[in-house]
Amino acid sequence: MQQDLAQILAIRTLGWMAGEEAVWRAFLEASGADAAQVRAEAAQPAMQRAVLAHLLREDDWVRACAAALAVRPEELAQAAAVLDGAAGRNWT
Repeated sequence: MQQDLAQILAIRTLGWMAGEEAVWRAFLEASGADAAQVRAEAAQPAMQRAVLAHLLREDDWVRACAAALAVRPEELAQAAAVLDGAAGRNWT
């Protein structure tokens, strides 16, 4: 997956999360951000990584988001790996 496609998927995921009250509240609590900050930083790679990392915490969230976005669940994990880059790779 290319970087730009991973970023687009992260932003689409953010949109889905914002419409899911429980997922959204959990993200805001975990990130320490408020809705205005998330909106302002949505195009930033760090926020996109945080969005996907949060989503990937729960299999049910991944399945629901993937279904809503009409993508395979694996694509969400792949987007997260692309955005994490070399820093996110664990070779142990």
